[in-house]
Amino acid sequence: MYFDKLRAERGLWRIPEATLLGWAFLGGAVGGKLAQKLFRHKTRKQPFAGQLNSLVIWNFVLYLVILVPTLRELALSVLVGVYETLKSS
Repeated sequence: MYFDKLRAERGLWRIPEATLLGWAFLGGAVGGKLAQKLFRHKTRKQPFAGQLNSLVIWNFVLYLVILVPTLRELALSVLVGVYETLKSS
């Protein structure tokens, strides 16, 4: 967000929103949201802001599944169940 903000202020080539959202999807949504507030960048771009908010929730759930053993086991059993269902049909 910081580098994209600098580039925007200087009228240079920008980092595509898909790239920023891709990094957010891979675990950087909380940092992206903090940077968005700190640098006041892309706060009025509604599709982007809404997608980033959704990714914050996605990252939170993902962190919980990774860090809480019971949730990790539950998620794995659900995935195995879905796989078995798809495999048998």
